[in-house]
Amino acid sequence: MSSSTTTKRRLSFWEIWNMSFGFLGIQFGFALQGGNMTRIFQTLGAEPDDVPLLWIAAPLTGLIVQPIIGYLSDRTWSPRWGRRRPYFLIGAILSSLALFFVPYSSALWMAAGFLWILDVSINISMEPFRALVADKLNEDQRSYGFVMQTLIIGIGTWVASNLPLAITRMGEWVEVNWPAAAPVLAFSNEAPAGQIPPSVFAAFAVGAFVFLASILFPVWKTTEDPPADLAAFEEMKQETRGKGAQELWGDLVAMPRIMRSLGLVQFFSWFAFFTMWAKATPALTAHVFQSPNPASDDPLFAEKIGAYNDAADAVSAAMGTYGLSSMVFALVLTFVTSRMPINRKAVHAVALVLGGLGFASMVLLAPTSAGWLNASFGLIGLAWGSILSMPYAMLSGGLPEEKMGTYMGLFNMFIVLPQIAAALGGINVLQRLFGEGEIAPMLLAGTSLVLGGLLTFRIREKAASGEES
Repeated sequence: MSSSTTTKRRLSFWEIWNMSFGFLGIQFGFALQGGNMTRIFQTLGAEPDDVPLLWIAAPLTGLIVQPIIGYLSDRTWSPRWGRRRPYFLIGAILSSLALFFVPYSSALWMAAGFLWILDVSINISMEPFRALVADKLNEDQRSYGFVMQTLIIGIGTWVASNLPLAITRMGEWVEVNWPAAAPVLAFSNEAPAGQIPPSVFAAFAVGAFVFLASILFPVWKTTEDPPADLAAFEEMKQETRGKGAQELWGDLVAMPRIMRSLGLVQFFSWFAFFTMWAKATPALTAHVFQSPNPASDDPLFAEKIGAYNDAADAVSAAMGTYGLSSMVFALVLTFVTSRMPINRKAVHAVALVLGGLGFASMVLLAPTSAGWLNASFGLIGLAWGSILSMPYAMLSGGLPEEKMGTYMGLFNMFIVLPQIAAALGGINVLQRLFGEGEIAPMLLAGTSLVLGGLLTFRIREKAASGEES
């Protein structure tokens, strides 16, 4: 199965930037979620071993929503709104509302419910953006296009991950230098037992605004081309009406070989990052900062909760470094791929192994060397930058254009299944292989990334190396 050979107009840097800009908001949503949901769960009473299961909403929604949205967007055409843009907009509105209300959760079930709604909404926006790159770009520009998305994702990850800490520091400055504005602008990082700090409320509100604004930009600035044969397109829609589940199953069974080849690599890659999102806060606040989340009946709770919130802010800010690192990775690849082809398989393998070493290095960190946590996340960012671009660039050359959205959605199966496995006990069971220390989940994540990198070398398809099929 191969993609269509239709030649499209080559797009400029700014055209590709504009059509990818919505990923800034999407990543604001994911980074605020990844850096703060575990903290919210712990604040509301969750134990560290309970956290992965509370996170299961994220992969489950992706497993269900992305193939459906991909299938529907392949069959959508509006002269005014195009094919993918209606889904950008619907997802953005729902995601912004969910982001705003997440910190208002007063019980674990509410926080888990809002996470579910948030992930459904983000997935509605995200999947069509992947398909849009393949819609608009020729094969020789697709590495460039997916790397551009990674660049914007890196910016969003770094800024959003630092938001709670930046808002706390701004509040401290306002209290000292502008006390009259303190009741409005001084968002504290402290809160009573079981309550989420005001700085987190403010960060999620900013994220909600950025999400909506950044999606509106490509809806306004990007145009989409109609199907090459509009009559045949409408006929296909009529013939397949009511057969969506049957078609999706048929496409899954007949998936291109390159998709199967990438599946195992994706499994280990996303198992690692889900482990980080679910476990980094309890692991690093305890191992690196010696400030675990205190029990509410601890007689020193008031003293310890302040240290925990400061440590959680520091972990979130350090996690932002992987966004910054992925941004640098993407900048370099943007420059390179705009001028020459690259060996996608080799780049991906090396990046995953380096990311695994970044996780492993965390075992060496202590309070006196906490600053080196940024270096660890810097290596992880190389893996993240590659995960967000190279698999999609390898895959897109082997997909039929009329099913681009469907197959991009089905490819998400290899992203969400490892996360479901991790949430249903995979992390809690396998981390014991690395001892009983708090840092064990990060060692598990590192091992998983290295395995993914090594398995990349087993992919034989020419498209994986950037060669012509």
